Amino acid sequence: MKCPRFHVLSIGKQFMQMHNIIWPRFLSVLAPKVATQDVKKPKTGIIMLNMGGPATKDEVHNYLLRIMTDTDMIQLPVQSTLGPLIAKRRTPEVQKKYDEIGGGSPILKWTERQGELLCQKLDELSPETGPHKYYVAFRYASPLTEDTLDLIEKDGVERAVIFSQYPQYSCATTGSSFNAIYKYYRSRKLPAGVKWSIIDRWATHPLLAKTVADRIRTELIKFPDEVKNDVIIMFSAHSLPLKAVNRGDSYPWEVGATVQAVMEELGYSNPYSLVWQSKVGPLPWLQPSTDEALKGFVKQGKKNFILVPIAFVNEHIETLHELDIEYCNDLAKEIGVEMIRRAAAPNDHPLFIDALTDLVKTHLHNNQPISPKFLTRCPHCTNARCQQTKSWFAKLCI
Repeated sequence: MKCPRFHVLSIGKQFMQMHNIIWPRFLSVLAPKVATQDVKKPKTGIIMLNMGGPATKDEVHNYLLRIMTDTDMIQLPVQSTLGPLIAKRRTPEVQKKYDEIGGGSPILKWTERQGELLCQKLDELSPETGPHKYYVAFRYASPLTEDTLDLIEKDGVERAVIFSQYPQYSCATTGSSFNAIYKYYRSRKLPAGVKWSIIDRWATHPLLAKTVADRIRTELIKFPDEVKNDVIIMFSAHSLPLKAVNRGDSYPWEVGATVQAVMEELGYSNPYSLVWQSKVGPLPWLQPSTDEALKGFVKQGKKNFILVPIAFVNEHIETLHELDIEYCNDLAKEIGVEMIRRAAAPNDHPLFIDALTDLVKTHLHNNQPISPKFLTRCPHCTNARCQQTKSWFAKLCI
């Protein structure tokens, strides 16, 4: 029988032998991964612009404050005073809505998912411009545009593609994000050695149309056969003040172009209508509003609908609360709708990821870093910053 002391020494010797064999092997497996990560410095940065949304209720006030004090998004009398007051007053109401959809906006989650899948595909299909890295640049919530631009400089990318996640251009959305980039660099030195370019709109990309059409088909098959052909497809987009439309903002007709591309993909199988949601304030906006259009159709005897978010590429408060809760649930019960469905936003639909990939890949390999349309102001533009921004980007990209 071995004494306890000898047994302990024996076990210790065995442990050291195993350590000497296993530990070097472990290091040899780990080392290539570390080296690979070191090599993966991004060559091309894809800056994904969007409005953003508060991830938690605590972020709601600052989110609203940024919106209400942004003159590109909303014009108010004495805005520096009135904007903060409106933001403070609306905070509890908006926080309640976020409570009802889970406590915060999922827009960051979806944008990051889209960015990950996009860069994976780009690394495979365009290795000469890789490695690719996505950067989320939100206008009103974290990660804010200015913080993202700082990160891009630290990463030392060679090429930066500013990619608007609004398929249809509006001065209030895409335009505001580009103004924010100009404002950030107006008092800073540009990072050296970076080639800049812009994807500012893509309303009629065929794969975008195919994605939305597929989302609609997914809901259409859930209707009884006897009513399927009579289901009204209601394309709902964020509305816009008429004074912006009258200045020449291209948003309404670009949204209309997306609708036509989707219906062509569907073979014009159903009746359809373009409607507008999310009006704010007393001024006249684009009509008909989504809720009033539903009421009008029901009065005409129409009872079956699919609501389709046509200007949003991922789920957020305006799909999950306004469309799903306020219209598909509350209003539908109130006015006697028989059946109403809501098509999902593109999110991570494979066709949509293909659309994003094709847009960026094509852009990286063509010779047009900035579109002539982007450089053209609205016919009746009164925004001095817009002129400054477009002139600055013309020099930056060309």
